[in-house]
Amino acid sequence: QVQLVESGGGLVQAGGSLRLSCAASGRTFSSYAMGWFRQAPGKEREFVAAIRRSGGSTAYADSVKGRFTISRDNAKNTVYLQMNSLKPEDTAVYYCAAAAEPWGDIYTSKYKYAYWGQGTQVTVSS
Repeated sequence: QVQLVESGGGLVQAGGSLRLSCAASGRTFSSYAMGWFRQAPGKEREFVAAIRRSGGSTAYADSVKGRFTISRDNAKNTVYLQMNSLKPEDTAVYYCAAAAEPWGDIYTSKYKYAYWGQGTQVTVSS
């Protein structure tokens, strides 16, 4: 079983930045693609960013492209989401996720992920 623990959320003004971290344990972290998703009140959980197991390939939702950066440090079993130029519409609970199977490519669908963290709240005020 894998455990994921997010941190780094909080309240920030529009235009500000936050860096989310997700610490993983319980599996060979470097073998699995990782992703970030978010869920706003009354909305479905949506894809934000994903990164391949080696960190060489990444993918982003159009809404965050150019503002958010996903990265990973396999030596620390940690994946990050650097969020810049934040907007009020970025307000949501952000979840870290690990792919269901190892050695795969990057995934944008939430159904490809089997392990989820508890989420961290990000609130952007206008």
